[in-house]
Amino acid sequence: MDFAMWEPFYLQILEDFGFSREGDETVAAELDRTLGGRRASADELRPRLAGQTVVVAGNGPRLADELAEAQGALITADEATSVALEQGLRPAVLVTDLDGDVEDQLKANAAGTIAVVHGHGDNGPAVRKWAPRFSGATVATTQSRPAGRLENFGGFTDGDRAVFLADHFGAAKIRLVGWDFERPSAKDQDVRVKRRKLDWAYILLQNLSRAELGL
Repeated sequence: MDFAMWEPFYLQILEDFGFSREGDETVAAELDRTLGGRRASADELRPRLAGQTVVVAGNGPRLADELAEAQGALITADEATSVALEQGLRPAVLVTDLDGDVEDQLKANAAGTIAVVHGHGDNGPAVRKWAPRFSGATVATTQSRPAGRLENFGGFTDGDRAVFLADHFGAAKIRLVGWDFERPSAKDQDVRVKRRKLDWAYILLQNLSRAELGL
């Protein structure tokens, strides 16, 4: 999804949550300056996803069981990276806003997983702490207008950004595993906000024909 198509959704999200576009852009610019590793190009991402069945893993309670049965190129969203590593799986791509066990994300990135790292108005401290420590192939993303080396493939939460990424690079089919749109993770301090984010994830994914939502 290009930015012209994404921006109307983004503007609605800003209004719904009261987020600051300026805050998003400030942190994303900092991420662009400080993200470590080697910046991956579209030519590096596309062969991992184009024409394939892509499995996008969220961190739901049955993720480990569902991963054991999944077949395809694997993208993990944030904490799902840790579960995949525990199962002996190395994702093709991980998508993170630097939540969860970031040490595991650094480990996967060093071992060959492309890390798509997101900057937004709420994760400035995490960007400053973790972004310079990535050592493998990396991509920096924003949810606002991309500038510099920033990319925006669409999507709002880590999970649906991963799905939009797979769609952008031509996945033949996208299968979701470990997703739960109804029950936020127990770690989320503001359950109401997280539930609303999941609502938005569901709304956004309705725009992608390749995603098997299983709902």
